[in-house]
Amino acid sequence: MWSKPTSRALIDDAVLTYYTDLCAAMRRRGHGPSASQDIVHEIYLRLTGKPQLPENPSAIKAFLIRACINLGIDRLRREQFERRLFSGSVEDALAVAQDMRDAENLADVDYRIKTLRRAILEMSLQRRRVFLASCIGGLTSDQISAKTGITKNMVDRHLRKAYLYCLESLEDTL
Repeated sequence: MWSKPTSRALIDDAVLTYYTDLCAAMRRRGHGPSASQDIVHEIYLRLTGKPQLPENPSAIKAFLIRACINLGIDRLRREQFERRLFSGSVEDALAVAQDMRDAENLADVDYRIKTLRRAILEMSLQRRRVFLASCIGGLTSDQISAKTGITKNMVDRHLRKAYLYCLESLEDTL
Protein backbone atom coordinates (compact mmCIF):
# COMPACT_ATOMS: atom_id res chain seq x y z
CA MET A 1 0.00 0.00 0.00
CA TRP A 2 2.78 2.44 0.89
CA SER A 3 5.50 3.21 -1.56
CA LYS A 4 9.14 3.10 -0.74
CA PRO A 5 10.42 6.45 0.44
CA THR A 6 9.00 9.00 -1.98
CA SER A 7 11.04 11.65 -3.70
CA ARG A 8 10.63 15.19 -2.50
CA ALA A 9 9.70 16.26 -6.03
CA LEU A 10 6.68 13.93 -5.96
CA ILE A 11 5.57 15.39 -2.61
CA ASP A 12 6.08 18.93 -3.94
CA ASP A 13 4.01 18.16 -7.03
CA ALA A 14 1.23 16.49 -5.02
CA VAL A 15 0.91 19.35 -2.53
CA LEU A 16 1.06 21.99 -5.27
CA THR A 17 -1.52 20.15 -7.36
CA TYR A 18 -3.99 19.67 -4.50
CA TYR A 19 -3.15 22.77 -2.42
CA THR A 20 -6.43 24.57 -3.16
CA ASP A 21 -8.46 21.40 -2.51
CA LEU A 22 -6.64 20.77 0.78
CA CYS A 23 -7.22 24.34 2.00
CA ALA A 24 -10.88 24.16 0.95
CA ALA A 25 -11.31 20.88 2.85
CA MET A 26 -9.91 22.53 5.98
CA ARG A 27 -12.21 25.54 5.62
CA ARG A 28 -15.20 23.19 5.28
CA ARG A 29 -14.12 21.65 8.59
CA GLY A 30 -14.36 25.02 10.34
CA HIS A 31 -10.81 26.36 10.09
CA GLY A 32 -10.15 29.88 8.94
CA PRO A 33 -8.15 30.61 5.78
CA SER A 34 -4.82 31.17 7.56
CA ALA A 35 -5.29 28.15 9.84
CA SER A 36 -6.12 26.05 6.77
CA GLN A 37 -2.91 27.15 5.08
CA ASP A 38 -0.92 26.46 8.27
CA ILE A 39 -2.31 22.93 8.44
CA VAL A 40 -1.46 22.20 4.80
CA HIS A 41 2.04 23.61 5.28
CA GLU A 42 2.54 21.50 8.40
CA ILE A 43 1.48 18.37 6.50
CA TYR A 44 3.95 19.28 3.78
CA LEU A 45 6.76 19.67 6.33
CA ARG A 46 5.90 16.36 7.97
CA LEU A 47 5.87 14.59 4.62
CA THR A 48 9.23 16.01 3.62
CA GLY A 49 10.61 14.75 6.93
CA LYS A 50 9.27 11.22 6.32
CA PRO A 51 8.62 11.10 2.60
CA GLN A 52 6.00 8.40 2.02
CA LEU A 53 2.88 8.52 -0.11
CA PRO A 54 0.47 5.76 -1.15
CA GLU A 55 1.59 3.66 -4.14
CA ASN A 56 -1.66 4.26 -5.99
CA PRO A 57 -1.50 7.76 -7.54
CA SER A 58 -5.28 8.12 -7.38
CA ALA A 59 -5.15 7.72 -3.58
CA ILE A 60 -2.67 10.55 -3.00
CA LYS A 61 -5.31 13.31 -2.89
CA ALA A 62 -7.50 11.35 -0.46
CA PHE A 63 -4.44 10.59 1.69
CA LEU A 64 -3.43 14.26 1.83
CA ILE A 65 -6.97 15.39 2.67
CA ARG A 66 -7.29 12.75 5.43
CA ALA A 67 -3.88 13.76 6.86
CA CYS A 68 -4.95 17.43 6.89
CA ILE A 69 -8.28 16.57 8.52
CA ASN A 70 -6.55 14.55 11.25
CA LEU A 71 -4.06 17.34 11.91
CA GLY A 72 -6.92 19.85 11.98
CA ILE A 73 -8.77 17.75 14.57
CA ASP A 74 -5.61 17.56 16.69
CA ARG A 75 -5.17 21.31 16.42
CA LEU A 76 -8.78 22.02 17.45
CA ARG A 77 -8.46 19.69 20.45
CA ARG A 78 -5.23 21.37 21.52
CA GLU A 79 -6.83 24.82 21.19
CA GLN A 80 -9.85 23.72 23.24
CA PHE A 81 -7.57 22.27 25.90
CA GLU A 82 -5.52 25.47 26.06
CA ARG A 83 -8.68 27.59 26.29
CA ARG A 84 -9.87 25.49 29.23
CA LEU A 85 -6.43 25.52 30.82
CA PHE A 86 -6.05 29.29 30.58
CA SER A 87 -9.67 30.20 31.24
CA GLY A 88 -8.79 31.22 34.77
CA SER A 89 -11.59 29.39 36.55
CA VAL A 90 -10.64 27.24 39.50
CA GLU A 91 -13.06 24.47 38.49
CA ASP A 92 -11.38 24.04 35.12
CA ALA A 93 -7.93 24.04 36.68
CA LEU A 94 -8.97 21.38 39.18
CA ALA A 95 -10.37 19.25 36.36
CA VAL A 96 -6.94 19.27 34.71
CA ALA A 97 -4.95 18.72 37.90
CA GLN A 98 -3.33 15.36 38.50
CA ASP A 99 -4.31 13.16 41.42
CA MET A 100 -1.20 12.97 43.60
CA ARG A 101 -1.78 10.01 45.90
CA ASP A 102 1.08 7.70 44.98
CA ALA A 103 4.34 7.84 46.93
CA GLU A 104 6.52 8.80 43.97
CA ASN A 105 4.50 11.94 43.27
CA LEU A 106 4.36 12.85 46.96
CA ALA A 107 8.16 12.68 47.09
CA ASP A 108 8.40 15.09 44.16
CA VAL A 109 6.04 17.69 45.61
CA ASP A 110 8.80 19.54 47.47
CA TYR A 111 10.96 19.68 44.33
CA ARG A 112 8.02 20.88 42.24
CA ILE A 113 7.19 23.63 44.73
CA LYS A 114 10.81 24.84 44.72
CA THR A 115 10.85 24.76 40.91
CA LEU A 116 7.59 26.70 40.73
CA ARG A 117 8.81 29.24 43.31
CA ARG A 118 12.03 29.75 41.32
CA ALA A 119 10.01 30.19 38.09
CA ILE A 120 7.74 32.78 39.71
CA LEU A 121 10.71 34.70 41.11
CA GLU A 122 12.35 34.75 37.65
CA MET A 123 9.34 36.59 36.17
CA SER A 124 9.38 40.35 35.78
CA LEU A 125 7.95 42.22 38.76
CA GLN A 126 4.80 43.28 36.91
CA ARG A 127 4.13 39.79 35.51
CA ARG A 128 4.71 38.25 38.95
CA ARG A 129 2.28 40.70 40.58
CA VAL A 130 -0.41 40.00 37.97
CA PHE A 131 0.13 36.24 38.27
CA LEU A 132 -0.04 36.21 42.07
CA ALA A 133 -3.04 38.55 42.14
CA SER A 134 -4.87 36.10 39.91
CA CYS A 135 -3.72 32.82 41.47
CA ILE A 136 -3.51 33.70 45.14
CA GLY A 137 -5.68 36.80 45.35
CA GLY A 138 -8.38 35.32 43.15
CA LEU A 139 -8.79 38.60 41.27
CA THR A 140 -10.23 38.71 37.76
CA SER A 141 -8.42 40.32 34.83
CA ASP A 142 -10.68 43.36 35.10
CA GLN A 143 -9.93 43.78 38.81
CA ILE A 144 -6.19 43.40 38.25
CA SER A 145 -6.35 45.91 35.40
CA ALA A 146 -8.12 48.46 37.61
CA LYS A 147 -5.67 48.00 40.51
CA THR A 148 -2.47 48.05 38.44
CA GLY A 149 -3.45 50.60 35.82
CA ILE A 150 -2.57 48.37 32.87
CA THR A 151 -4.98 47.30 30.17
CA LYS A 152 -7.01 44.11 30.45
CA ASN A 153 -5.34 42.77 27.29
CA MET A 154 -1.93 43.29 28.88
CA VAL A 155 -3.11 41.55 32.07
CA ASP A 156 -4.33 38.60 30.00
CA ARG A 157 -1.03 38.51 28.11
CA HIS A 158 0.93 38.54 31.38
CA LEU A 159 -1.22 35.70 32.73
CA ARG A 160 -0.82 33.57 29.59
CA LYS A 161 2.93 34.05 29.53
CA ALA A 162 3.22 33.40 33.27
CA TYR A 163 1.22 30.17 33.06
CA LEU A 164 3.24 29.00 30.07
CA TYR A 165 6.51 29.85 31.81
CA CYS A 166 5.45 27.92 34.92
CA LEU A 167 4.39 24.95 32.80
CA GLU A 168 7.69 24.99 30.91
CA SER A 169 9.62 25.17 34.18
CA LEU A 170 7.69 22.23 35.59
CA GLU A 171 7.87 20.19 32.38
CA ASP A 172 10.71 17.92 33.53
CA THR A 173 8.88 17.21 36.81
CA LEU A 174 5.60 16.11 35.24
